[in-house]
Amino acid sequence: MTTSDAGSDAGNDAGSAKKAPARDPWELPDVSGLVVGVLGGTGDQGRGLAYRLARAGQQVIIGSRAAERAEAAAAELGHGVRGMDNAACARASDVVIVAVPWEGHARTLEGLAGDLAGTLVVDCVNPLGFDKRGAYAVRPEEGSAAEQAAALLPESRVTAAFHHLSAVLLRDPAIEKIDTDVLVLGDSRADCEIVQALAGRIPGMRGIFAGRLRTAHQVESLVANLIAVNRRYKAHAGIRLTDV
Repeated sequence: MTTSDAGSDAGNDAGSAKKAPARDPWELPDVSGLVVGVLGGTGDQGRGLAYRLARAGQQVIIGSRAAERAEAAAAELGHGVRGMDNAACARASDVVIVAVPWEGHARTLEGLAGDLAGTLVVDCVNPLGFDKRGAYAVRPEEGSAAEQAAALLPESRVTAAFHHLSAVLLRDPAIEKIDTDVLVLGDSRADCEIVQALAGRIPGMRGIFAGRLRTAHQVESLVANLIAVNRRYKAHAGIRLTDV
């Protein structure tokens, strides 16, 4: 092969690489075999997420500070949901959703850093304050609840999702589908795709990649606006993106 032939072949290879079709963004991994833990699973939001995922066939563990409380909540939900204390839940799960109250967010995660090492963590906590004028967003020192989680869990893979879901809809067994989009944020596209796929297990939901973790504050803050919408229209509004 001559030098010119080699150059020509290299150019052809480069051209072929440039023409390679882009990967379908809706091509997501199979997550049906993953065990999902929900820290704060005895609260309204956590219990609702646990119920919907378990009803969709996911293996789910509810975590609570007291194992007995988690076990009682799991028994109420059925669908094979198990209950454990937070540390045991963290160790037994492939993916852990953090759904604790904002006030206890840092304290809970600080105590679980070792148990969550290497685990994919999904933070769905919304830092909010309330006064006589209603709900308003609080900006943590780290920038967002998700970024606080990443700072406290340096050995975990932290993402953010499930912020805009109504606990009322999640927990209502009469509702078959919840038509809403779940915005997923994170710095690893592969991890985000796992979370997107988990969201898609719930009928009516779509998991949509919405940016890096540093943009989580905007997503968390939007919940204050949704609360205002829901109060004004007596609704359980979520988010649905157009043209996607």
